[in-house]
Amino acid sequence: MEKIEKGTPESEVLRGHLMATLFYEPSTRTRLSFESAMKRLGGEVLTTENAREFSSAAKGETLEDTIRTVEGYADIIVMRHFESGAARRAAMTAGVPVINAGDGPGQHPTQALLDVYTIEREIGRLDGLSLGLVGDLANGRTVRSLAYLIAKYQDVKIYFVSPDVVKMKDDIKEYLTSKGIDLYEEARGKYIVDRKVLDVLPKHSIIMHPLPRLDEITPDVDADPRAAYFRQATNGLYIRMALLKLLLLGW
Repeated sequence: MEKIEKGTPESEVLRGHLMATLFYEPSTRTRLSFESAMKRLGGEVLTTENAREFSSAAKGETLEDTIRTVEGYADIIVMRHFESGAARRAAMTAGVPVINAGDGPGQHPTQALLDVYTIEREIGRLDGLSLGLVGDLANGRTVRSLAYLIAKYQDVKIYFVSPDVVKMKDDIKEYLTSKGIDLYEEARGKYIVDRKVLDVLPKHSIIMHPLPRLDEITPDVDADPRAAYFRQATNGLYIRMALLKLLLLGW
């Protein structure tokens, strides 16, 4: 995938196309990433953040009716919703493409795509990986989506590291087991990546995070070349550009 450097003239391949971002949960990074992707390809954007509170949904309008209305305004809809499965409902209703930008504790597929793209760029392969998923694994849609996607590659080992109360749910574990993925579960009392963690982390490894990191990664980690999370965020732009082009024009 060809990168677009800062200052590079924007493409015009999606000129005349309009994207609607319909966010029932606030998410500045994901929304801006999609909007930047669309604009860099020459398209235009209709945007709303926190539609749950400030749209007709607050008056009781169904998701299906909202989608039927918005599809009349735009060529593609990017939606984040607080309910698992909402993106599938929207896609079944809409006559235009719907991109799932996160649905409750369900899935976040574009995050998974940018995650595997980041891994491949940083490490150079996707087969034979050892991957540690750390934190709230029961409710984290980013780790759920990544687990599903990384299972498509060969000889992958996954370590689930979480408190007992938020262990990875059985549906993911059963799926990974069916794909022959080796699983290891650990519960530790502290889930902060700091300089002490870096001291024992292999030199060829990378640290990723969907952001915001809050207190999970200390700022003194940022200067380490293994800290890939800001590069990871930038990669989201390129992945979403590719996805918009694919859905609106074909490849």
